[in-house]
Amino acid sequence: MDKNKPSSSEKDFLASNINSLPYFRGILRAVEAKVYQEYDLPSPIYDLGCGDGHFESITFNHKIDVGLDPWAAPLKEAVKSNGYELVIQANGDHAPFMDGYFKSAFSNSVLEHIPDVDAVVRETNRLLETGAPFLFCVPNHQFLKNLSMGQFLDRIHLKGLGNAYRAFFNKISRHHHCDSPEVWQARLQKNGFEVVDYWHYFSPRAFHLLEWGHYFGLPALICKKLFGKWILVPSTWNLSLTSAMVSSAYTEERRQPDGAYTFYITKKTNNITD
Repeated sequence: MDKNKPSSSEKDFLASNINSLPYFRGILRAVEAKVYQEYDLPSPIYDLGCGDGHFESITFNHKIDVGLDPWAAPLKEAVKSNGYELVIQANGDHAPFMDGYFKSAFSNSVLEHIPDVDAVVRETNRLLETGAPFLFCVPNHQFLKNLSMGQFLDRIHLKGLGNAYRAFFNKISRHHHCDSPEVWQARLQKNGFEVVDYWHYFSPRAFHLLEWGHYFGLPALICKKLFGKWILVPSTWNLSLTSAMVSSAYTEERRQPDGAYTFYITKKTNNITD
């Protein structure tokens, strides 16, 4: 445990995230951070797609053994975060570690961005010892359906525009996959994983906060470009209105049948099929 970090029971994940991220990303990451507190990830731990290390630095009160990402710029930030024993620049389908090196792995909102996701899932299987847990979350088949602007355009009989809006939003979200549990279960089983549990989260109401945050979050983007950080004044008084607006989404029930995202708890088996 890092003595400089508060214990998970003491941490306000919502405040920690919206103090340093645009609120629409912060609320989603806060909801996800809570989930990891319920599961034991034995070391050595593999963070697939660690990015700049921001999520790790807030979610865990200990260092993660290895963070891997293909992009150099975010990895420089991950090094500065001091949240990893080691960061590696590599693609997720060719990680430089021996078979069965890791005892657990997680990947937070990463796999949806990878075109050949099967190759990455199979490589993750190779890296884990048999029975090791692999936790990850991704947008699901309800992501595009839940977009409020698309729903509005459908209601006024402009379904073509509604579908164009969905395609636009999926593109700016850089998604290659928004798959159903059935698709993911087949993919995981083929590549040597058993699904232990899964659930949808982030209700349509919460999702609409995220959707419109992409547009209302423009000042945060300008701040990031000019000053190198998303929130220029991360103080309680400055963020009190934001916190009040999103707090109900943070505290809602974890399982939301109509949620736009799905969390998967899986474990490695040795049953890989071609």
